[in-house]
Amino acid sequence: MEITENNIQPLLGKLSALKSEIQKVIVGQDQVLDEILVALLAGGHCLLEGVPGLAKTLMVRTMSQALHLSFRRIQFTPDLMPTDIVGTEILEEDHASGKRFFKFNKGPLFANIILADEINRTPPKTQSALLEAMQEFEVTYAGQTYPLERPFFILATQNPIEQAGTYPLPEAQLDRFLLYVKIGYPTAEEEINVLSSTTGNKKVQVNPIIGGEEIRQLQSLVRDVTINEDLIQYVSRIIRATRPDTSPVSYVKEWVRWGAGPRAGQALILTAKARALFKGRYAVIPEDIQNMAFPVLRHRILMNFKADAENVSSDMVTAELLKAISRNA
Repeated sequence: MEITENNIQPLLGKLSALKSEIQKVIVGQDQVLDEILVALLAGGHCLLEGVPGLAKTLMVRTMSQALHLSFRRIQFTPDLMPTDIVGTEILEEDHASGKRFFKFNKGPLFANIILADEINRTPPKTQSALLEAMQEFEVTYAGQTYPLERPFFILATQNPIEQAGTYPLPEAQLDRFLLYVKIGYPTAEEEINVLSSTTGNKKVQVNPIIGGEEIRQLQSLVRDVTINEDLIQYVSRIIRATRPDTSPVSYVKEWVRWGAGPRAGQALILTAKARALFKGRYAVIPEDIQNMAFPVLRHRILMNFKADAENVSSDMVTAELLKAISRNA
């Protein structure tokens, strides 16, 4: 179906209804939900980080129920193998001819929404099985390439406090995630709401709001959102200022080991466009860029040993950058 002015508004209305449907189960976490939905609109993937008990898995499962898409959960464990994710060949026999042949049996990766639960609990060999799928939206096995159905959206979770028996994601794989979303504790009012709504017999029914074809239309529409040349230059200045060798910001030179690459700039522009559309606008404003800078740069700015010792985070660097880098050159 061709996207026209007549059907843009109904699509945007469904986005708002989608968030409301998820919030029937998920209390609070407004910004987290916005960032996840922005990543979905932008066609990228999300890494969710939060301590146990903050409903990360429930959030992803609820979102999958509100989307008319296939969903699979993969529990990452130390003994998980790449074939457990991608799939494997099995030997079958043609009963008519008696000939045997290998048939590829697709793994859980062949779904629209993938929950990669506790991704840092599996070794790098298995983590890397996701790389091609995340970047190329296809899987290669035994020399044969299998395309993944779009939309294809990976939401990976990890626990920031329990490091025993974990395998930190390498920078190359972290960079494949469009956004790095941190989930914090609820407010006192939200926590009371959670306690009262989850300890009784009442169950909430989550209804599917939007399907795959409409998601693909919205993802296409995101790329048509307007961004002015001065804002593109603003994004470029922010990204280049994250690199200690060339940064004009002393804060970066003091605390940062490696800055963000060009992919970060692409991610910032694309997510700013997606956020603008999510807010019902057809043009990017500076607020979109400043808002998305944190989840875009959080995993793309590598802090040095001094920063680790002083508890200086990449979010603090991003905040300083946004203060120092003017929209106008």
